[in-house]
Amino acid sequence: MAFIESLQLVLAKPHPAGKPFIYGGIAVAVAGGIAVGTWVFWLAAAFTGFCFYFFRDPERVVPTRPRVMVAPADGRVTMVGPAVPPEELGLGPAPRWRVAIFLSVADVHVNRSPYEGVVTRVAYRPGKFLNASLDKASVENERNALAMRLPGGEQIAVVQIAGLIARRILCTVREGDRLERGQRFGMIRFGSRTDLYLPEGVRPLVAEHQLMIGGETVIAELPDATRETAPPVLKTDTGF
Repeated sequence: MAFIESLQLVLAKPHPAGKPFIYGGIAVAVAGGIAVGTWVFWLAAAFTGFCFYFFRDPERVVPTRPRVMVAPADGRVTMVGPAVPPEELGLGPAPRWRVAIFLSVADVHVNRSPYEGVVTRVAYRPGKFLNASLDKASVENERNALAMRLPGGEQIAVVQIAGLIARRILCTVREGDRLERGQRFGMIRFGSRTDLYLPEGVRPLVAEHQLMIGGETVIAELPDATRETAPPVLKTDTGF
């Protein structure tokens, strides 16, 4: 069963963003193999196979348990700690818990919404292409940041950060769009990082070095509003 699941992951259909690379690789393999030689064919075929693997977009089983937030990306957690959300999102100067997920070239690069909510802000900012695992990459690297308002009024931020060899951040949503938990909203080509800023007062349930599966791994849990706002039960002395 594990082998079948691994095979399904490797052979998952590619994300639409990868089709130009895949079709281009096939065209070069055919035309180059005929006009130049077999070495061009095999080189282009290897590139095409890599693109099939890199742009794979597997289906994910999103948790049905209410009030849990899921990882916005595959990869390994490199940082967990308080940080101020990007200023362009207008979420204020107060630090909140941030979970940084580093995506290697071998990881699935599709980004998914951590929770259901409305996109209130989409802000792109140009920058450098430092190693995405560095802490300063969150400030200095090219990034695309999303702010979301959840049904309970909480606000979160998801930031797509370009990496050392990444040169293209893709975001397919706009301000005012509604996302469901686990829904795809973009991807980053060839190595990157995705940061999640949790609602104020919410602590993460993951630790550094832990592996994430985008859309499936539970990364935090929102407090139960009914428990928080319910009036205390008063005990009375009935004499029994």
